[in-house]
Amino acid sequence: MGLLHRIARARLASQVIRRLRRAGVTDARYLSAGFAVRFTRPGADEPTLLPLDSLLAGRSPGRRARRERIQRFVAGYLDAQGVPSGWDEVRARLRPLLRPSHLRGGIPASGPDAPLRRSRLPFLSEFVVVDEPETMTYVGADQLAGWGVPADEVFRAARGNLTGAVLQGAARSPVVVQFTEDENAYWTSHLLLDGWLARLAPQVGGVPVAFAPDHGTLIVAAEDSAHLPELFARAEVMYLASPRAITPMAYVSDGDGRTVPYAVAPGHPVHDCIRRAETIQRVQEYTRQAASLPGAAPLRLVDGLRTRTASTPDALLPAADEVEVDGKVTPWADLAERLTPVAGIDPPRWTLSS
Repeated sequence: MGLLHRIARARLASQVIRRLRRAGVTDARYLSAGFAVRFTRPGADEPTLLPLDSLLAGRSPGRRARRERIQRFVAGYLDAQGVPSGWDEVRARLRPLLRPSHLRGGIPASGPDAPLRRSRLPFLSEFVVVDEPETMTYVGADQLAGWGVPADEVFRAARGNLTGAVLQGAARSPVVVQFTEDENAYWTSHLLLDGWLARLAPQVGGVPVAFAPDHGTLIVAAEDSAHLPELFARAEVMYLASPRAITPMAYVSDGDGRTVPYAVAPGHPVHDCIRRAETIQRVQEYTRQAASLPGAAPLRLVDGLRTRTASTPDALLPAADEVEVDGKVTPWADLAERLTPVAGIDPPRWTLSS
C-alpha cells in the first residue's frame, strides 16, 4: 500500500473520529492495521469495533456527499441497539457472507468472541451477519443461544434471504459479466447458493467461471472465453491491492451445484494461472494470519509458483511446497510423518518434530 493511500485512509478515519466525538464519544482511536475505529458507545460497557471498509465502496463522492455519508455511517452505529434478541425479529435480516477465514479489522478468528462461521472453500469461510441500512453485525455463538436455534438453521435462513440474481437473455458467444458494486446486494455471497452459478450458463455462453477478488466485485465468464487468462491477471491485481480482498481464485459449480475451485489438467491454457492464483492466495492469507498469531512461521513465494517456509523450534508451519530445515530445503510431502496439525487454527498450521 502506497504512502498516499495510507494517508487517505488515515484522513478518512480522522473524519469518522471527529463525528464520534461530536456525538459524545471520548475514547475513539484509529486501528490502522485493521482499518477500523475502536470506541465505546455512551452508556455501554463494551467497546465497539467500527470497520471502515464500506466507506471505500463505490465512486469517490464530493466533499459534501462524503460528509453526509460519514454522518449516516456513524449515526447507524451509534443508534444500533445490537443484534435483536428474538429469532422471529432477526431471521429476515440475516445474510450469508463469503470472506477469508482469517478476518481482518480486529475481528477474532477464534475464541468466545469470534463470529459464527464454517469453512466453505480453501481459505474462505461462510459467516452470517445481521444486515441493516448503515451497519452489518457478525452473528456469534452467544446470539444463537439467545435465539434458541441451531447453527444450521441460522445459515439456512441467511442463504434464503438472498434474492438470487437472475440474468436475462442468452449469449450467442462466450461473454464476461461483472455485477455492479453494491454492498447491499451481497453479490459475492451468491457463490454460497447451491446451483446459482451453474444457472448462469445460458447468459455467459458456456460453463460459468466466477471470480470474487474483493467485497464488491463478482465477475462471471464462460470457460471458453478468450478473456479467461486476462481475468486471472485482473483478479490477482484487485485481490492484492484491495483492503477488502476475498480471493484471486476462480470457481465453478460441481455436479451437485456447489461452488468449488476451478481445476484443469496439466497442459490446459489456464493451468499455470490456477496454480499461481492458489499460491498467491495461500501466501497472502497465511501472512495475514501470522500478523496476529505468535510463533507463526512466514510463508514466501519462490519462482512465482512454489511456496516455502522455514522451520525453527516450536514454529507453527503453514502448508507449503517446501520446508527449510537447518539450511536444507525438503519437499513438504517428505516430512509428512513428522508434521502434527495444531488444533483450532484456520488456515491450518503444523508443528515439526525433530
